[in-house]
Amino acid sequence: MSDVYQVKEKMHKMRAKLYPSYLPGTEGAYIARTLNEAAVTIEDICASMKNRGGFDGSYEEAVKTLRHFLKEMMYQLADGFSASLDYFTVHPNIGGTFTSENEAHDHKKHPISFRFQALKLMRDLRDDIEVIIDGLADTKGYIMDFTDVSSGAVNETFNQMGMFIITGYKIKVEGDRPDVGVYFEQVGGTQKIKAGKLAENTSSKLVGMWPGSPNGTYKVVLKTQYAGSGKFLKDLRVIESSFTLTK
Repeated sequence: MSDVYQVKEKMHKMRAKLYPSYLPGTEGAYIARTLNEAAVTIEDICASMKNRGGFDGSYEEAVKTLRHFLKEMMYQLADGFSASLDYFTVHPNIGGTFTSENEAHDHKKHPISFRFQALKLMRDLRDDIEVIIDGLADTKGYIMDFTDVSSGAVNETFNQMGMFIITGYKIKVEGDRPDVGVYFEQVGGTQKIKAGKLAENTSSKLVGMWPGSPNGTYKVVLKTQYAGSGKFLKDLRVIESSFTLTK
C-alpha cells in the first residue's frame, strides 16, 4: 500500500532582490523588490496570446480588438462608470475637498484619478507564483514609493502641480553641483523636468511639489552627492525608479 501526495506546482516565477529596510519598528532587516524588467506592451501580450495557443484569431485582429476595447473602457470611465474586468476593477475617483455645496469642481483642487482593485481571480493568482530571491541588491540607494498626495496614488499616476512624497534608501538630495536634484524624465521623450526646493529632504523621505509637465509617462530620477556623512561625493549618484508614472 502506498500513499499518493498531490503537490500543486507553481506555474509562474518572479525574481526579486533584497533591499535594506528603513522602516522603524519592523522585524526584518530587508524588503524584497521585483527585478526591474521592461513592461509588456499590447503587442507583446497579443503575440504571447497567439504563440502560446488558446487564441484562434489573427495577431493583427487581436491588437486591433484590444485597442478598441481599452478605448471604449476609457470612454465609459470618463462618464463616471467603474469597470469590472474579472481580474480587477477600475473606478474614477475625485480628490480634494469642497468648501460648500455650491462650489464648482476645479481640476487643480479636485483632481480626478483612476484606481485599481484586484478581484478574487487575481488574488488567487498569488498562490501560483514562486518568488526567487536573487540576493542583495546594489544598496547605493533606491526609490521605493512615489505618492501623489492629492490622489493617494502610489507608483501609478500624478496630477498637475501636485505635492509628492518619495520614500526610499539613501535618497537625500544634496551636493554642490548644479545638476543635483529631483527629476522627472519622460520615457521615450525628451522632457527632463527638475522639481523645485524640497519641503523635506532626508535619507529615506523627500517631499516636494511636482513642477508641471506635458502628459506622458515618466521615471523619477534622483541626482545627488549624498554620502551619508558630512562630505559630498565627488561624482553624482543617479538613482532611477523601477516604476513609471503616468500624467
